[in-house]
Amino acid sequence: MVVNQAYLFLIFTLDGLLIGLFFDFFRILRKSFKTINLITYIEDILFWILTGISIIFCMYHFSGGTLRLFMFLGLGFGLILYMLTFSKIIIKIFVFLITTIKKIIHQIIKTIIAPFQFIYKIIDKIIFRPIYLWYSRTRTFLTKKSQKLDDKLNNLQKFKKNVKNS
Repeated sequence: MVVNQAYLFLIFTLDGLLIGLFFDFFRILRKSFKTINLITYIEDILFWILTGISIIFCMYHFSGGTLRLFMFLGLGFGLILYMLTFSKIIIKIFVFLITTIKKIIHQIIKTIIAPFQFIYKIIDKIIFRPIYLWYSRTRTFLTKKSQKLDDKLNNLQKFKKNVKNS
């Protein structure tokens, strides 16, 4: 009986360590990636679902569904043990790895995109800028001509009014 209880205490201590690892997994995700609040809520729900599944699985698989106080003490002990010993190390290692991988991927993407940016700059200088300059100068020219025509038309209308009135 005592051996069985010690075995269950050990199992639930290991489950507490696993729950701490789940918790750190989501902490690592939050430190590595910026997400909107909705994603954070979904992650929290997913954490609690995984935690519940883990506890229920251990409870039914190892103790036949019986609930004992030492099981919860084992969970708490495992979780505290994990947080005090492994948590900081695991978070630092995985945040460093994810950050490094993100930087490498970013550099690869920049390297792949660089020739296209260079080609775009050349096309911009050869084709688009001359077209834009031509368009803006033509527009300015036409605007000035249109204003001159409007002025002449206004003067003509004023002249016609003056001739009618006299």
